[in-house]
Amino acid sequence: MPDVPPVSLGETDFSRRLFLSLAAAAGAAAGRTMPFSVFAQAGEEELPVTGVAQADLEPFDRLMASFVEEHNVPGAALAVTQRGRLVYARGFGFADVEQKQPVQPASLFRIASISKPLTAVAIMQLVERNKLQLDDSVLPLMQLEPLLPAGSTPDSRWEQITIPQCLQHTGGWDRSITPDPIGRAWEIAAALGIQPPVTPAHIVRYMMGQPLDFDPGERYAYSNLGYLILGRIIEAVTGQTYEAHVKQMVARPLGIRTLQLGRALMENRAEGEVRYYDSEQRTGKSLYPPLVGQEVPRPYGGDNLEAYEAHGGWIASVVDLVRFAAAFDDPARCPLLGAAAIREMWTPPEGAAGHEDDGSPKAVYYGCGWNVRPVGTTGKSNNWHAGFIPGSESLLVRRWDGLNWAVLFNTHRNHTGKSLASQIDGRLHEAADQVKAWPETDQFDRFLK
Repeated sequence: MPDVPPVSLGETDFSRRLFLSLAAAAGAAAGRTMPFSVFAQAGEEELPVTGVAQADLEPFDRLMASFVEEHNVPGAALAVTQRGRLVYARGFGFADVEQKQPVQPASLFRIASISKPLTAVAIMQLVERNKLQLDDSVLPLMQLEPLLPAGSTPDSRWEQITIPQCLQHTGGWDRSITPDPIGRAWEIAAALGIQPPVTPAHIVRYMMGQPLDFDPGERYAYSNLGYLILGRIIEAVTGQTYEAHVKQMVARPLGIRTLQLGRALMENRAEGEVRYYDSEQRTGKSLYPPLVGQEVPRPYGGDNLEAYEAHGGWIASVVDLVRFAAAFDDPARCPLLGAAAIREMWTPPEGAAGHEDDGSPKAVYYGCGWNVRPVGTTGKSNNWHAGFIPGSESLLVRRWDGLNWAVLFNTHRNHTGKSLASQIDGRLHEAADQVKAWPETDQFDRFLK
């Protein structure tokens, strides 16, 4: 699915009309229509805001309340850390419009492509432990057989693809040339002779039988497939499922207990998970029993969410995400990776993906799972990732000065078709710069389970 491009930098009432249209869509998605009077009553209420209010951090409150209303967002959450402490965690609007349930700071959202930094860290851990070499070729590690069209042979360039190329989106796939396989579930199922849904391994096997779009390492082209390949390598090397390994090695050392892979159908929502609202109210043929082939909302079975996995399948809270981001604030004490591995994550890719024609590093590039913008000669950088799938958007920022924040939405795009993450990005930097004094308290313990 589309992703928000790299953007991170160094006033009215909540729309009753949109509220009603979202609620009507929610009712239709659930196969029932709610009484109009319920929506009218809900639409007339003040915007719900949850979490601890702190006068010093009022710029964030002001931004989020105005942004949710200005851009007609059903619900959102924001968390901020400063010097490793959780100083801000609040929810705005509705986790479930139909039920008038407010977003909580600990509400779970689909985080889309913020899943990629999680996968990247899991891979870097295996490199640190000598289970992998960073320059390893991926083909022998996956232990998968390609699905070859009749009479064809594999593209020999697959043998050249390395782990860093998958991490840095230089593996040879360009979705502007060959459509992203994560959106081709029906085609892949037919080629395999199976009923959908297709799994990440199915998608990788199918693409192993297809030609690359360019030579590995030649240039940058954002690729979800590369991260599905990394997920298969994690499973082959560790003997665990991808989800179990990331929970054990990435989430658990940080005390994160709610991180999990999302489920496609509404009835399988996790405890505390929000409801998703496609701003375009699109439908697709369901990929999941018992409604396979029937028209359903894109966020609830029309997309192959459960196969997004290592590139975009996780659900998490904003508190989970900033806990993860803050783990890298002090590389000497990071519970996930050593200082050398952390430096490697921020290092520019070789060749054109990370360097200008004169050989100097690019001002902005994609490292190992993160967008990177070095800050002058400080040796520090802004690192971030955004995500976008029908029904949700996400943004995670690690700022060079020790601030981290995560913002999550249960819809995507505003009424003009613009990305919510890109619209709020600069404004979050501005709000942070308006803070005159940061709280000395740490709220992380409030969210431990």
